Amino acid sequence: MPVTINEGCVPPSWANRNQRSHSFPLTVSGAPGEVTKIALINNMPDSALEDTELQFCELLEAAAVDIPVQLQLFSLPDLVRGERGRQHIAKYYSRLDELRDGHFDGAIITGTEPIQADLKEEPYWHTLTRLLDWASENTSSTVLSCLAAHAGVLYSDGVKRNRLADKRFGVFVHRRASHHELIDGIPDMLPIPHSRWNEVREDALVAHGYSVLTKTVNGAVDLFVKKRNNSLFVHFQGHPEYERLTLLKEYRRDIRRFLKQERETYPTMPEGYFDQRSGNVLDAFRESVLKNRDADRMSQFPDAAVVDSLQNTWKTSASAIYRNWLKYLVSHKSVSATGSAVHVGRK
Repeated sequence: MPVTINEGCVPPSWANRNQRSHSFPLTVSGAPGEVTKIALINNMPDSALEDTELQFCELLEAAAVDIPVQLQLFSLPDLVRGERGRQHIAKYYSRLDELRDGHFDGAIITGTEPIQADLKEEPYWHTLTRLLDWASENTSSTVLSCLAAHAGVLYSDGVKRNRLADKRFGVFVHRRASHHELIDGIPDMLPIPHSRWNEVREDALVAHGYSVLTKTVNGAVDLFVKKRNNSLFVHFQGHPEYERLTLLKEYRRDIRRFLKQERETYPTMPEGYFDQRSGNVLDAFRESVLKNRDADRMSQFPDAAVVDSLQNTWKTSASAIYRNWLKYLVSHKSVSATGSAVHVGRK
């Protein structure tokens, strides 16, 4: 079933994709009550802004099957952006104030790269907390992705994130930790990508009434939920929306930062992502870089030697979880039919 967007607001990445694939129409159709309307509040930095739009579009398309879905794009206005990012948002995104004027069945809120060690010191904290309040009253369910999940539990219950010894980076196998309609029909073991320096832990979450749905074999939590007012808040520490090459792009970005002296250590290779042959090629590139730390070395990064071996091993599980989420939205439409108007714009 097509994922649609308001006419005149179709980002070029979506339009180009559909021209290449001769796929579905992009503008919304159907009676309002038949369409499941979702607000995608995309707060990713400029370098990942358009990729993230497309990742969620494609994931929702795979999950929707027979459920008509309409997306409307938003972003926190307090984020620091370059000229390209500002122009893209001005052209294709709605103002955050428009959330209070429209009806949305669900919302997806992404994180962004943190500037401060304490999330409450981020310049967007006040706007984000107002957005979370709006979502709790005006949606049937809201997805909080990665850093947004950390911000959500900090704001709602004072649960603090914990710094990891190294970046949790790669594709990790998770197991079902409880029964819940969001993971109905999901295999007992499922792979999900992660890319983060911090985590919230199971003991703190359970102590504040969260239900942990999936976690790694080592006990690291991924998916967890809690009802807040009218809305089921769905938290992912990982990134089921990632596409096949996303982790490769992030790994390249982190190597480039190392070569430009923007980070002290060479980045750890993503776990569970490259096959043995590709890993050997990348290890050889790492050794050569450590002998000669020159920014120009990125032109020699062995993309062609590794890209064909990469597979989206998590797509089936990710689509099934989001399929269950969309079914939840459909079954709870009446709950958010008359939501309250919480101001979510700037002060």
